[in-house]
Amino acid sequence: MPYTVAPTIRWSVEPARRPGTPLVVALHGRGADEASFAQLAPHLPQGATAAFVRAPLAEGAGYAWFANRGIGRPLPDSIAATADWLFGWLDIEAAGHTSVSLLGFSGGMAMAGGLLLARPERFAAAVLLSGTLPWDAGLPEEPGRLAGVPVFWGRDDADPVIPAGLVARTGEWLREKSGARLAERRYPGLGHGIALPELADASDFLQDVWSAPGRQ
Repeated sequence: MPYTVAPTIRWSVEPARRPGTPLVVALHGRGADEASFAQLAPHLPQGATAAFVRAPLAEGAGYAWFANRGIGRPLPDSIAATADWLFGWLDIEAAGHTSVSLLGFSGGMAMAGGLLLARPERFAAAVLLSGTLPWDAGLPEEPGRLAGVPVFWGRDDADPVIPAGLVARTGEWLREKSGARLAERRYPGLGHGIALPELADASDFLQDVWSAPGRQ
């Protein structure tokens, strides 16, 4: 079912400072919202614009990006509807920015991965945290799909929330099949969360991507 209402967004900077900056589309976890996720803004690269987007489906006290068949297993029609909704917004918003990158945590990682698999050419980079790619959701996943796209993948091997089989499948595909320029980082003791050292590494990663010739 298509969404007709524009996304609700918490911006990291006021409108006058957004044009001509790299845009980071930040996607929160399942059951959270854009306001809580916007607490990450001070730890993201200075000089960028972060758009903390609210997911479209009510879920408990927060929101979700898609209906699913279990953790990390989106229903194809549901994730496709959300992707179309977000791409419709980006078709307008991206024009004012030098590039668009993704940042997703947990369920937001699955959604960010869905956007990346659907249209990898739209994104300068992706930061994927504590989650899985959206497998068996009708998205392209052929070898080389992310050829040349810089991808940061951060997690704890002992994450108690994301099924280990999905994490293993994600790792195998990102390392061996995707063609992405993968920066993989592990944070023992993190559990299912986000830590300041991880954010520092992700911020450095994005700055390096944007500073590369032709990337910003």
